[in-house]
This record gives sequence, C-alpha cells and structure tokens, in this order.
Amino acid sequence: MDRKIKRLPDAELEIMLVIWRAGKQVSSSYILDQLRDKRKWALATLMTVLARLVDKGFLRCEKIGRSNSYLAVISETEYKESEGKSTLEKLYGNSIQDMVMSLYNGKAIDKGDLAELRDFLDQMAKEE
Repeated sequence: MDRKIKRLPDAELEIMLVIWRAGKQVSSSYILDQLRDKRKWALATLMTVLARLVDKGFLRCEKIGRSNSYLAVISETEYKESEGKSTLEKLYGNSIQDMVMSLYNGKAIDKGDLAELRDFLDQMAKEE
C-alpha cells in the first residue's frame, strides 16, 4: 500500500461499509435503503456525502442513464490496513503488546480472543 489513505468520519465510513459489503456498483437509492435504520437522510444529504467520497478518491461515480452508480476505489482491506497501522502508531507507539493489553483490560477482548490470537500468531510463524 503506497498511498496515504485518509481516515473517514463515521458517516462516510458507514456509506463505504455499505458499498464494500455490496461488492459491486450500487446506486444512491440502494445506499439510502441500506442506511435507513441508521440514518434518516434525505437523498440530497446522501449525494453531498457521496460527492465528498468521490473527491477524496474513495469512490468512482458513473452515470448510468439518469442516475449515478458508485464503486469503491479503495478496498475495505486497504482501509482497514491503513487505519490499523495508524491506530497502532498513534495510540500505542507501535506496541502490539500495549494495544492487546489495553483491549483486554477494557474488556473489549477476553481470554478466548487471546487464545484465538495466539493460534493465529502460531500459524503465521509456521508460514514464515
């Protein structure tokens, strides 16, 4: 990942999650429908946020007939990798141990999660 990916505000991230989960080009009405339980947006509001995501390079907009269709330019994986790296650097000084300890002490993860992490790390070590 060579490019710097900007952190998205919550509202923009919710839209990107809808698009990533769709896994294909989607219309603004599709996005509005998927967000209806979370956001009570008018179509004009959604269009403004979609335009910002296009300007930021997260989405590509294609005109199909009389409507727009949106496709992710930055993948969910790319975004998660960038956000994970940034969070690790900013909050934990690049210390995985500090991050895991903080998550465990804050009860965001439990002993089962630690065992799962241990298994994952063991598997990664075997692959190297």
